[in-house]
Amino acid sequence: MRVPKERLVRKIVRVSGVVQGVGFRPFVALLASRYRLCGWVRNTSGTVEIEIEGSPEYVDTFVDSLLSEAPPLAQITSVSSLDADPIGYSHFEIRESTAEEGGRCVIPADIAVCEECLQEIADPKNRRFHYAFTNCTNCGPRYTIVRRVPYDRANTTMASFAMCTDCAAEYHSSHDRRFHAEPIACPQCGPRVWLENEGEIVESEPLRRAGELLFQGRIVAIKGLGGFHLACDARSDGVVRMLRSRKGRSAKPFAIMVRDIKEAERICELTPQARELLLSRQRPIVLARKKPSPGISEQVAPSNKNLGVMLPYTPLHVLLLEYSPAALVMTSGNLSEEPLVFTNSLAREKLAGLADAFLMHDRDIHIPCDDSVVRADYSEEPVLIRRARGYVPEAIQLPFESPEILAVGAEQKNTFCLAWEQQAVVSQHIGDLDTAETLDYFKYAVDHFLALFGRRPAIVAHDLHPAYMSSQYAKAMQVDTRVGVQHHHAHVAACLAENGCTDRCIGIALDGTGYGTEGTVWGGELLLADLKDFERVGRFAVVRMPGGEASIRDPCRMALAYLQSAYQDKCWDIANSLGIKFSELETRVIKRQLETGLNSPLTSSAGRLFDAVSAALGVCRERTYEGQPAAELEAAVDETEGGSYAGRLYYAEGLLNLDFTPIFRCAVEEFLSGTSVQTVAARFHNSLVDLLARACEDIRNRTRISTIALSGGVFQNAIITIKLSERLRASGFDVLMHRVLPPNDACISFGQAIVAASRHIIKG
Repeated sequence: MRVPKERLVRKIVRVSGVVQGVGFRPFVALLASRYRLCGWVRNTSGTVEIEIEGSPEYVDTFVDSLLSEAPPLAQITSVSSLDADPIGYSHFEIRESTAEEGGRCVIPADIAVCEECLQEIADPKNRRFHYAFTNCTNCGPRYTIVRRVPYDRANTTMASFAMCTDCAAEYHSSHDRRFHAEPIACPQCGPRVWLENEGEIVESEPLRRAGELLFQGRIVAIKGLGGFHLACDARSDGVVRMLRSRKGRSAKPFAIMVRDIKEAERICELTPQARELLLSRQRPIVLARKKPSPGISEQVAPSNKNLGVMLPYTPLHVLLLEYSPAALVMTSGNLSEEPLVFTNSLAREKLAGLADAFLMHDRDIHIPCDDSVVRADYSEEPVLIRRARGYVPEAIQLPFESPEILAVGAEQKNTFCLAWEQQAVVSQHIGDLDTAETLDYFKYAVDHFLALFGRRPAIVAHDLHPAYMSSQYAKAMQVDTRVGVQHHHAHVAACLAENGCTDRCIGIALDGTGYGTEGTVWGGELLLADLKDFERVGRFAVVRMPGGEASIRDPCRMALAYLQSAYQDKCWDIANSLGIKFSELETRVIKRQLETGLNSPLTSSAGRLFDAVSAALGVCRERTYEGQPAAELEAAVDETEGGSYAGRLYYAEGLLNLDFTPIFRCAVEEFLSGTSVQTVAARFHNSLVDLLARACEDIRNRTRISTIALSGGVFQNAIITIKLSERLRASGFDVLMHRVLPPNDACISFGQAIVAASRHIIKG
């Protein structure tokens, strides 16, 4: 029944947030139909725009329902409406999208295949039976295929695939779950898969053939959602060793993909949080505790109690695992230290020496995106280790209004961040900016972000380290303002802002390396900090880094530095007792470096302390990947041991110094007297927690500040994080930790943006 014209009202509505690629326009159309309203809806570069007309009570209910009944994948940040004169619309329609300047649209992350699509590919009677690119409004690729906004098929890498009659009918039917699903496809009109093996192109049952090769002990490069994986049978020592040899990755753990949740439960102890994450729409790699004799090669994660496990998140992976071993190594398809390979041509060039065969497809990936990694082996809140596929580019809400800022992040585990209005978007994991290839990828990803979100930032924030490639990139940009942010202040600011806190806090920032304001290498820092400024009030007592960067690569050098601090001239004798040896030339050079300080900067780094203890105990004396000595030291801990050693607090140079030399000495002497590595490693961890807690209590007594923010790569260590947070809370502290971002250097860009915005706001 039509509403009399004199009773018609019309509203112009704009909805902002993650409202494209989540079925929002079909939802609006169905909502309008329910309330017998007329008008239209369309995507713009920045929002979803709606004109709605009908009876006043239904129009108001419609606007309220936009928030209360939004699709599950939508994240609405604002709904605004204006009254307008009625026009007399006769129906409701979904209109063509429009581009506009300064768009604020946030594209959703890629979404794991949904249950409905899984049922279709398993049904022989369904036209998408065994189709590797089945998706719908509720699942499938988003971020990795978007070239530009608005989010329409024409602006994605699916533009080259014309919909067949059946797909077009589904796409245009408001009663179909593929109503306006932009990546819609089927075997008749969509992307295809093939296998390249020894010069042969296999188009008939390529997934079955790839599975057979994996059973035969071959390594297959597989093109997935955000790039290539290198896959092999995770049960076979021989093929996993071969993959390590080819990739030049001697010890760093590989991730595995398992057929289903039952297989994951067979090989790992899953906490409720781990199980939930494995089945979530993000489908990250989940670090979970290995079960005894899980049937997985020890070569997958040597010297580690955990396995990195994920479930298949695309139809292609699901179908492949029907034909292949139930557990596959799935590691990033790249050469060591280079970015993820994501094009067919580059895969043939770069991965030819690594893979025996290639499982390819012709849906282009516009922006590569690694698998995300989450640690969930304890019952505490899971900790993000790498934030990428499934999470990026979800926006993070800011505790204030920000100008447009680009923050370029750190040198290691780089991400960058765009902030504007009351939101920030942190990029996917980029990697370490120490190769030309990774720097090129960084630039490509920054340009894509700026174009995708329609931003032209006048402020760029960067690390204080002048030699960082990200800092040099920032200094070359044509912008009005550059803001240098100290590394550890960025860590603490990121943790504060992520928790919505703007107050001053005690910040504990523990990591490997950060550029100090007074010329030393920082890394074990206690700060009084807010979002704008900081004061350094405490540090790990400094030791030498003999050889500078060489000490980062060689943990034995740091062991020797702490041995000298503990034993002075006897350090070489103790080193010999521990089995730490250097060549004659190295011995002469290191002695001179420690005596004179030549090329041996002072450091307060927590990471270097872990290196020293790990090397002294013989846990890890050869570092083949970042954080290896600390990771293997944590894995060695006897978790039932409650003992500790006594550290020392003292004031010097206006700072509270946390002296770990007595702790190091006790650890060495107990180890030499026959105490097990597991017991000594546990007591070292307990001692570090105790000394940090005592330092915080001392600072609180002087400042009356009882909020603590924990950040830095050391807080990937579950033992330190859990025990320290429990100890501090028991002492009456309010403890803030990362929940949305990793505590490692991946959070630095967000912290830089926060500090730059705070300084701009206060200055303004």
